[in-house]
Amino acid sequence: MPVDCLDAYPDGYPRLRIPVGKTYTERMIPLHPQAADALRSLIETAKTGNAAARHDPWAQRPVRYVFMRRGEPMGRFFLFDDALEIACRKAGLLDGDGNHTVTAHRFRHSVGTQLAEGGAQIQTIMAILGHRSAQMSATYSHISDPVLKEQYEKVIAAGGRIAGPAAEALLANQLGEETVHWLKTNFFKTELELGHCLRTPAEGPCECDLYLRCSKFFTTSEYVPRLRERLVRERELVQDAVERGWPREVERHTAISGRICELLAELGDSTASDALGDA
Repeated sequence: MPVDCLDAYPDGYPRLRIPVGKTYTERMIPLHPQAADALRSLIETAKTGNAAARHDPWAQRPVRYVFMRRGEPMGRFFLFDDALEIACRKAGLLDGDGNHTVTAHRFRHSVGTQLAEGGAQIQTIMAILGHRSAQMSATYSHISDPVLKEQYEKVIAAGGRIAGPAAEALLANQLGEETVHWLKTNFFKTELELGHCLRTPAEGPCECDLYLRCSKFFTTSEYVPRLRERLVRERELVQDAVERGWPREVERHTAISGRICELLAELGDSTASDALGDA
């Protein structure tokens, strides 16, 4: 980093100015005040040392660096990789081959993921990470696996009330290990209008929404409002089909209405008995 890398936003909050990155664009990165204080001290030390400026091939100008050692800019291996390896070994963060599992670049991905999960806009993520396109930043807009797993366990593994053909298999842990793993990490991707589909991509297209009786379909209490709305809509379609003289459509929407009433009853909805009585 150059000695002029630290400045502040108009409100005084510190930020890093990184002149050039791998995409050759300047980045403005918010910096915690404590980190800024530590960096400010290092900058003053570098200025006192009065090391000669060196030509930066990316910035295309002479640059005085904060981190110098024996007249040469310190590389990332000395600044980050070596230090992280030592820390990982002391903390036991090693893989099966004895290699450290935390890298400096991993921190970058962590920041991107935390920004996305915190509700940051794509433009904000682009600016902080120095991305040129929204597609690069969209990688972080997907909710991370731990969050998906948390939602899955909150609804299912904790014994929440669920209904549908797949409910019994879920509660009895009768699903294969690969299916459970896929579900945990793709829980939001399985969402349908009225529930979820456990059909993995390898099993082909979903059929759950046809009559809500597919063996892969299940729903939870969170979908009760949607089920109620859909029930009202299906009954309107039944009446419309009756007026138009379409008996097959009357049969279809009546069947769907009945199935929704059954699901509401399984979910313990207080309106289920009235719904079944009117069906």
